[in-house]
Amino acid sequence: MLLGGVAEAGGAVRRLLRAGAAVRHKAMKNWGVIGGVAAALAAGMYVLWGPIAERKRRRRGLVPGLLNLGNTCFMNSLLQGLSSCPSFIKWLEEFTAQYKTEQSQSAEHQYLSVTLLRLLRALSCQEATEDDVLDASCLLEVLRVYRWQISSFEEQDAHELFHVLTSSLEDERDRQPRVTHLFDVHSLEPEITQKQISCRTRGSLPLVSNHWKSPHPFHGRLTSNMVCKHCEHQSPVRYDTFDSLSLSIPAAVWGRPMTLDHCLHHFISSESVKDVVCDNCTKIRAERILNGQSIENQRTTFVKQLKLGKLPQCLCIHLQRLSWSNQGTPLKRHEHVQFNEFLIMDIYKYHVPVHKSSQTELNQKNSEEAAPGTKDGIAVKPAGAEQPSGTKPHFVNGACPSSFLMSSGTFPLAAFPECSSPVYLYRLMAVVVHHGDMHSGHFVTYRRSPPSPRSPFAVSSQWLWISDDTVRKASLQEVLSCSAYLLFYERVHSRVQPQSLESKAEE
Repeated sequence: MLLGGVAEAGGAVRRLLRAGAAVRHKAMKNWGVIGGVAAALAAGMYVLWGPIAERKRRRRGLVPGLLNLGNTCFMNSLLQGLSSCPSFIKWLEEFTAQYKTEQSQSAEHQYLSVTLLRLLRALSCQEATEDDVLDASCLLEVLRVYRWQISSFEEQDAHELFHVLTSSLEDERDRQPRVTHLFDVHSLEPEITQKQISCRTRGSLPLVSNHWKSPHPFHGRLTSNMVCKHCEHQSPVRYDTFDSLSLSIPAAVWGRPMTLDHCLHHFISSESVKDVVCDNCTKIRAERILNGQSIENQRTTFVKQLKLGKLPQCLCIHLQRLSWSNQGTPLKRHEHVQFNEFLIMDIYKYHVPVHKSSQTELNQKNSEEAAPGTKDGIAVKPAGAEQPSGTKPHFVNGACPSSFLMSSGTFPLAAFPECSSPVYLYRLMAVVVHHGDMHSGHFVTYRRSPPSPRSPFAVSSQWLWISDDTVRKASLQEVLSCSAYLLFYERVHSRVQPQSLESKAEE
């Protein structure tokens, strides 16, 4: 029976070979049509069922990715990091509220704040979207309106783009005309009393725009303090604003891990400035000379100290990984800088001097708020930087027990009695990492997963790893082990802690 079937098949092949060329061409054409239909069917099945299956898998606790438009990983990583900061999104919502009543829908697209808010809301799953991969080219288009020509095919820096966004938002705010409201007529005519004011209007009065009153969540202030070494006279404190803290990585010490505390202390460490005119020394010198003859300005050495005058709600820390070789060529520093899920900034905070009458009240109410390691606004070396052997270990940013590193969103105050009431406590929200060298590389982001709709004000303990359009879950250990380039922290406010007089003064 089997031999008979083989014989029949062989006969069919012989008949096909004996047939003419036209018959063989027709048979092969039919097979070609059948193959083309099968290929089209397979492609259609992939389009219809393939992406849907992948989309269902991605939506479980993940966020949308971003399309790489050429070399736009620097923009994608920064947007994912900013979308993990709820305070920044809330500030954008308040900032853009004016456009909903004052501008048309078509005019909203020319504002950076509106475009940025829509992207961040979509990346934080606050807006329903069916796309798993979003296109952020609209951000580059609106930046061109602000005269920023950023090519999507050239490699850029995520930290530089961060400052482009913050400065452009300031330009947008400054471009808005600050029209005085009717109720602010006293600012125009101080002599007019309330009884002399009368007006008639046909419609309702417009709402007062409050975008001038809400501070930018990334804006902070640096203080520069100068003290004369000879007479100990302190010059007036100088304030400078900042959007991010750009920290250089100090030289590594053999056998000691590099921590974020070392970088912060290196940033605020005092330095000597020579040959500075001291008015107080000149005055003392003049008082000693009785004949009243003129004397030259006394030049002495001053000690300059940087401190953080006002800490922002959202803290962006930039770790400078650019270094230069002896030949003058740029090099990248790849060493790991240890950081924690929580960051205590009390030791680096400048304390505003208060009057004696207020000092007593401040000490009675908020004695526990005195920042450790400070003396007259000058910082000393943070606890744990150089600990004698046999002493009790203190909390150090970037170097604490592994049990604390594995904490899931809650700061264990009982484990660190010396930090039982930190005023400036921050929680890690996102980390931007750069892989590669100074000439080429790739940016990726670790960020927290958005909270569930059932508890929108909670902080998720689930971390995500995002590389453009690729999104997967990650552990906290993986996050803390990466070589960070940008760190995004958000301040944690205590419910039981009263506001100090100093906090009111800095506001």
